[in-house]
Amino acid sequence: MKSGLTIKRINFEGLEAIELRTTALRLVAITARGPRVAFFGRPDGDNLLYWAPGKHRRGKWDLLGGHRLWATRPGADEAEETYAADNQPCEVETHARSITLTGAIDPVQRIQRGFKITLLESDCIAIDHFVRNESEMLWSGGLWALTCTVPTKETRYLVPLGDGSSWDSATMVGFRTWGGGHGGVGFDDPQFQFTQDAFVLHPAGRENKRMIRADAGIIALHDPAQRLVFAKQVDYQAAGNYPMGTNIALYVGPANFMVEMETMGPVVTLKPGQVLAHRETWVLTTAKAAPTSEKLRGLFV
Repeated sequence: MKSGLTIKRINFEGLEAIELRTTALRLVAITARGPRVAFFGRPDGDNLLYWAPGKHRRGKWDLLGGHRLWATRPGADEAEETYAADNQPCEVETHARSITLTGAIDPVQRIQRGFKITLLESDCIAIDHFVRNESEMLWSGGLWALTCTVPTKETRYLVPLGDGSSWDSATMVGFRTWGGGHGGVGFDDPQFQFTQDAFVLHPAGRENKRMIRADAGIIALHDPAQRLVFAKQVDYQAAGNYPMGTNIALYVGPANFMVEMETMGPVVTLKPGQVLAHRETWVLTTAKAAPTSEKLRGLFV
């Protein structure tokens, strides 16, 4: 099937950006700062991503929204340095089927973050996140990719669980409060539920989050009003040292202003010049009913 791919420089809400568009999807990444993906959805549809520059700040750091890359720290993924401002322009490379955006070198840690976005099919892309150690010292950490989405009253988030073996398990980390008093709903939160083979979020506007070890590495959004599924997948390394032993996370913002779909990679040590990579595969497909775990797994075979 022909993708009808176009890649071009554009202006997105007053910011320099680059657009990747096919017959099935549209993605816009801003280049004026970041890097960030600001828009993802159907070519003529609504933005599935929450995008609100300047609305949520922590010092010089601006949430912005969209999709971003953070670096976790060993034993303390959400440390102060996680919120380092990414306000400088990006370096941009374009190729026939891909774009690469590289941020400025962090002046303290001397690491450089970025991602390469490659079209795989008309409805499927790969985002190869990376961190490069540009210092003369060792750096240790992991990669954490966060996608801020806009839920409706009917939106559901699904995480397939287990590996299908005869010794099958999953791990979940629950939160009562974090970060100086965020949350507060408690562990018994009906927004989060289990089925026989999946973890499901029904966002109800109460700030809370859960972290999950999910072997399939899949997290999906189903919007019945738009009849679509947005799913992303990352490979899970069983021997890897993951944040709290988990590779997937879901965060519900107050009053449902957003839901974050998050994937994490294992912590490693980089020598000078070495690069750590974290690939997510994104699929945008039509679906009237919520997909089963089997159906979601099938999207990434």
